[in-house]
Amino acid sequence: MREAWRCLLALCLLASSASPHGPANPFAVQQTPPDPCYDDAGAARRCIPEFINAAFGKEVAVSSVCGRPTPSRSCSVVERGEERPSVRTCQICDAADPRRAHPPSYLTDLNSAHNLTCWQSENLHASPHNVTLTLSLGKKFEITYVSLQFCSPRPESLAIYKSMDYGKSWTAYQYYSSQCRRVYNRPNRAAITKQNEQEALCTDGHTDPHPLSGGLIAFSTLDGRPSGKDFDNSPVLQDWVTVTDIRVVFSRPQLPRELGPGGGGGGGVRADEDPAAPSTSLPAYFYAVGDFQVGGRCKCNGHASRCLKDKEGKLVCDCKHNTEGPECDRCKPFHYDRPWQRASAREANECLPCNCNLHARRCRFNMELYKLSGRKSGGVCMNCRHNTAGRHCHYCKEGFYRDMARPITHRRACKACDCHPVGAAGKTCNQTTGQCPCKDGVTGITCNRCAKGYQQSRSPVAPCIKIPVVNPTAAVILSSTEEPAADCESYCKPVKGNLKINMKKYCKKDYAVQINVLDMETVGDWAKFSVNVVSVYKSRGDPLKRGDNILWIHMKDLACKCPKIQMSKRFLVMGTSETGPGGPGAGGPGAGPGASAGGERVGLLADKNSLVIQWRDVWTRRLRKFQRKEKKGKCGKA
Repeated sequence: MREAWRCLLALCLLASSASPHGPANPFAVQQTPPDPCYDDAGAARRCIPEFINAAFGKEVAVSSVCGRPTPSRSCSVVERGEERPSVRTCQICDAADPRRAHPPSYLTDLNSAHNLTCWQSENLHASPHNVTLTLSLGKKFEITYVSLQFCSPRPESLAIYKSMDYGKSWTAYQYYSSQCRRVYNRPNRAAITKQNEQEALCTDGHTDPHPLSGGLIAFSTLDGRPSGKDFDNSPVLQDWVTVTDIRVVFSRPQLPRELGPGGGGGGGVRADEDPAAPSTSLPAYFYAVGDFQVGGRCKCNGHASRCLKDKEGKLVCDCKHNTEGPECDRCKPFHYDRPWQRASAREANECLPCNCNLHARRCRFNMELYKLSGRKSGGVCMNCRHNTAGRHCHYCKEGFYRDMARPITHRRACKACDCHPVGAAGKTCNQTTGQCPCKDGVTGITCNRCAKGYQQSRSPVAPCIKIPVVNPTAAVILSSTEEPAADCESYCKPVKGNLKINMKKYCKKDYAVQINVLDMETVGDWAKFSVNVVSVYKSRGDPLKRGDNILWIHMKDLACKCPKIQMSKRFLVMGTSETGPGGPGAGGPGAGPGASAGGERVGLLADKNSLVIQWRDVWTRRLRKFQRKEKKGKCGKA
């Protein structure tokens, strides 16, 4: 560490002396290192955390440790080479004495020639001799190897297990034994194929040769696996190398040949000069491991270049590519336009945001839509705002239309249709123009007025009805014998232009009423108008009453516009006894046009000699004045 600081200081001094402006800040020229998850152009690419010994410094749970609760004595044989005989040494293990303890922490500490530390189990005096080491990595890792460096003879049989769910369940990873079939019920050195590359195998390769101490067992998770060359496309092997915990179970110790099962001291073995050496040779019935390593990378599925500790101290991936989760194993909210996928060397498979045109904050993924789009887009926006609708909030909802002057991303891109509740046939208008669907005879962008040739009615079903059009040159039967009709100008000449009211005209007429025209139908050569009598100002003979009534006008008179009448408007009608009135239940005036051969026409009757003019409210006072004068007998003087 001191040498590193000296080098850094030397570089800083060199940089300051080379500057023409004197000493400079050594950190001023430093820049943020490029993110390995993106290239120079900012495009996403696969990134992976560095390869580490995931077991280093981690706590290992062991089922046995020497010197606990009381000190114990154990002996082992140390090889000194081919020319020198092996030596048996004995030692005291005391967990309470740091100088004589062999705790589990020695399994994952720094192991080097200058720091030879070993964990050691208790002495094993009877079968079974199972001792378990359990290592929790605290997070999912993709591991490449598991290695154990022994201080004692390597076990004759051991098994390595893995867990992917933090110790809830365990799966066999690898077996080692000279008797695979008898101990683990597995064949020895079975061939690895694509069918069994995710299964635990058994081998006796660790037993020959078998040193008395310092032996190594190294299990490679991918060595010999057929799909290892195409790891990116092998979910089976990706699952195979994924672990959260490793468990090693030692099942059978391996006795030194020199000692033999009888414990004799022959075979060139001599007692060491250690004063603690026993008087008789003892076999090494214990396990001792100096280094326990798990080589691999923090599992981030290609979406992170490092792992960090969160607020709770748990190891998590520093996710990129719009991913999240402990292993970057899901897309961030609102980034569901395509399904989450593991990054590969060819494709980063970053999560893409949904296209909601700034009108939604949530979306979901739909696989069917994704397939239909050619695997390009599967996001569906949820709860579109600003009166928008659709998968991408890309059109206006019912009752609104697009304001083409604004982009679809604008908050006010959709305007209300405001279709007239009576004149429109529905609430949905044209998405581009805003034109509402109008009923027959109705026009306007919101259907709020009658079209040309139509006039307003009081019916909510048909608010505008067509004005009847009659050919003015058509022949009309004027009497019992057919004679050619005169043209309209000569026909209407007696009353043409004479549409003013005064006391003299009022006195000459037999009736004067204000009516509101409601509807019309054709009955033969007659137009039958449904009217409402609003006011009665004069009525000789049969009295007229306010309310619904009928007004008859011959089609010839109507076609020549004498009188001129329109729907849904009020008129003043003044006539003589020759043309009306015919009250309810009464017929027309004798042989006049109000009578028909088949019976009587009930109601009012008007013709070219009648005064039919559109009503003006100012006439109310004038007509009431005429009424008062008539009562005073002034009509006879008019």
